[in-house]
Amino acid sequence: MSNLFKDRNHVFYKIRSISLTGWFNAIWFQSTWFSAVFGQNDLLPLTIALVLLHFLITENVVSEIRHAFLIGGIGIGVDSVLSICGVFNFNNDVLLPLWMCTLWIAFSTTITRSLSFLSYRPILAIILGALIVPLNYGVGERVGAVEFGLDTKHTFLTLSIIWAVLLPSLYRISSYMVKPAPSE
Repeated sequence: MSNLFKDRNHVFYKIRSISLTGWFNAIWFQSTWFSAVFGQNDLLPLTIALVLLHFLITENVVSEIRHAFLIGGIGIGVDSVLSICGVFNFNNDVLLPLWMCTLWIAFSTTITRSLSFLSYRPILAIILGALIVPLNYGVGERVGAVEFGLDTKHTFLTLSIIWAVLLPSLYRISSYMVKPAPSE
């Protein structure tokens, strides 16, 4: 199978080449995000399949899995603590649903691809972490994927502070593991 990815004329080689681009990663991640957040457990098989697809077509599977599970694991840990502290409440009183864990694994790939431009712009990473990421959780709350245990203002303030520190930190940790791909 690995020879299929080395033959420049084979479709698998072309798919792998496209999968390394920032634009492909952005589209793939948004598809995974929609599947996870809007579909939750109902679309969990699709969400898992999308993540497995990434690992199937990635260039260095072992390195990618190591990166995904370290960065994703940190995110899973942070969201689990927020769940324990009552900031997040999920259906069926689970600490963190599997679809959310899968989403964290998917998000880890954006650090070195579609959002790699933030690795060299820590101030922008702080600003986007504080402003944009909490809005994604807000969308999740609006569609019933998560319930906020605090009022909206305090939840967003908490998430803003955490993500202002977390996002640039994830880039810093990632930089020790992998060099980000150039932005497309």
